[in-house]
Amino acid sequence: MKSPARVLLAGVAAVATIGALAACSADGGGTSTDGKVELRVATFPPGADAAAYEAFAAQEKQFEDENPDIDIIGVEYEWEGPTFAVQLAGGSLPDVFTVPFTDSKTLLENGQLMDVTDEIEELGYTDSFNPIILDGVKDADGRIYGFPRQAYAMGLHYNRELFEAAGLDPDQPPTTWDEVREYAKKISDATGKAGYAQMAINNTGGWQLTAQTVARGGRTQVDNQDGTAESTIDNDGTKATLQFLHDVKWEDDSFGSKVDLDWGTINQEFAAGNIGMYTSGSDVYTALVRDFGMDSSIYGLTVVPTEGDDPGTLGGGDIAVISPTVDDATKAAAVTWIDWYYMQKLLDEDAAVQDAKTLNESGQAVGTPLLPVLSRELYEESLTWIEPYINVPRDQMTAFTDSIWDQVPVGEPKKKTQEVYALLDGLVQTVLTDENADIDALLAQAQSDAQALLDQ
Repeated sequence: MKSPARVLLAGVAAVATIGALAACSADGGGTSTDGKVELRVATFPPGADAAAYEAFAAQEKQFEDENPDIDIIGVEYEWEGPTFAVQLAGGSLPDVFTVPFTDSKTLLENGQLMDVTDEIEELGYTDSFNPIILDGVKDADGRIYGFPRQAYAMGLHYNRELFEAAGLDPDQPPTTWDEVREYAKKISDATGKAGYAQMAINNTGGWQLTAQTVARGGRTQVDNQDGTAESTIDNDGTKATLQFLHDVKWEDDSFGSKVDLDWGTINQEFAAGNIGMYTSGSDVYTALVRDFGMDSSIYGLTVVPTEGDDPGTLGGGDIAVISPTVDDATKAAAVTWIDWYYMQKLLDEDAAVQDAKTLNESGQAVGTPLLPVLSRELYEESLTWIEPYINVPRDQMTAFTDSIWDQVPVGEPKKKTQEVYALLDGLVQTVLTDENADIDALLAQAQSDAQALLDQ
C-alpha cells in the first residue's frame, strides 16, 4: 500500500486526491520493495471531478483485495496522438492505457503496442468479440495487440432546455438534416446561442466531416484490401455536408461565432448551455457530466439523420493496451487489471453489478448508450443485470436507443486515418471562415492531397 495516491483517495479532500493521482505519473512501474508489482494505470483526463476519483479508489481497493500481489497506481491520462511517440519514448505513459480504434493499426505496425494474443486466448474470450471490432487490433498475421473495451456510434446531442426556449418539443428531435438546420435557426433566433456547432480543429473536424459524409451515403476512402486505399473525398455526401455547414453559418447565422472547437471545447460549450446541437460519439454523456459539469436534465440524444443511397453511422471506440516497454511481470499484472477493470463487467453478471454499484454510489454515470464490443444480446442482457444502478436519464435518449439498431454501422477509414482527418480539418475551417469558399475546388484538391498521403 505504498502509493500515496491510494492513501489520499481512500481518505480525504478531493483536491488532494486529484493532485496525488496526477503526481503518480512521474512514478515508474515494476517491482516494489515489498515484492508487489507496481502497475501504473490510466485513470481520467485532467479535470475529472472528485467523484470519479472516489469511484476509482473504491475499484482499486476491490482489485487489490482480490490481487494482493499487485499495487495499482493511478495516472491521469488523455490520448493525444501527436505526442504519443514522445510520451512513449520518454516513459511518461502508464503501463496500461487506452487508444482509439483509428490509431491502433498504426501503433501496432510501429511496434508501439504489446502483443497480447496468447493472454486473450488463455482468458478464453477471443471468440466472444465482435469480429469486425477485433480486426481493428490485429496485425497482418492475426496477432492481437489490445482489448477492445468500448465502442460507440455517432449521435446527435441536443440541449433540451434550448429546444423548449425555442418552442421545440425536446422529445421530438430532428430526424432529417433539413430539420436540424430548421431547429438550429429557431434556437439561435430565440436564445442568441449557437443552434448548431461542429468540431473543426485537431483532427476532429475531419472526423466529424467523415461521420456526416457516411450519414449522407458517401465515403471518404475505399480500402482496396491489398494494403492500398483510394481517396474518395470528392463525393456527394461530403459536398452536402460542407454545403450544410456553409448554409447554417452564412445564410442562417445560427452556427455561432466559435469556429475553432475540438472534442474538449465543444463539450465544454455544450455543457455550459451555449450550443443547441452537435454530433459526436454516443458515449460522450459520461464525459459531459464527469469532466464538464453538465446538468443531466438539459441533455438529449438522438441518432444522426441519414440520407442518400448507402447511408450509415460512423462507429468508433477505444482499446485497452499495454506499453511495449514493460517487463513480463508487469505485463502479467496489466492483463489481470484489464481483464478485471474493463472486460469482466461486459461478460460476467457479478462483475457488472459490482462495477455499476461502485460507480453509482460515487455519483458516476451508469448506463450511457454504447455499441457492444461483444454481442448485442450480451450487451442487452448486461443492462438487465445493472438496471437497479442505472442513473443515466435514458428516457431522454430513447430517440437514439430505439433507432440506432436500424442504422448500418460503418468503420472509420483504416489508412492514414489521422493524417487525412487533419487534412479535412482545413475544408471545415475554410467553409466556416470564408463565405465565398469554393466547395467543389476544395474537394478536388483534398482528394488529390489525401491520395498522395495514402500512396506514401
